[in-house]
Amino acid sequence: MLLIRCPYCNETLPEAEFTYAGQAHVVRPADPSSQSDEQWEEFLFIRENVKGPHFERWRHMHGCGRFFNAVRDTVSDRFLTTYRAGEPRPELSSLTRLTTSSEVAK
Repeated sequence: MLLIRCPYCNETLPEAEFTYAGQAHVVRPADPSSQSDEQWEEFLFIRENVKGPHFERWRHMHGCGRFFNAVRDTVSDRFLTTYRAGEPRPELSSLTRLTTSSEVAK
């Protein structure tokens, strides 16, 4: 079972409580009307498909209902950390150091 910690409720709960909401930290174009069709296609549909730590957006649907960000290792399917929406993304070097020492952030 995949367990996810909500940074607002401060509870670790089963994945069924949450909904995946896409890649985190995607920046919207400053002037959308100046974007070409190809640029809009890239913004709307093209996302990273990384092997390893990936920044994701999740929503605590059956709890507080808030969106938050998470770093999940796509190889092991483990969550390295979760953090509130609007907070800066954590440094990957500190998270991978935690993973290799088996002290995954909670």
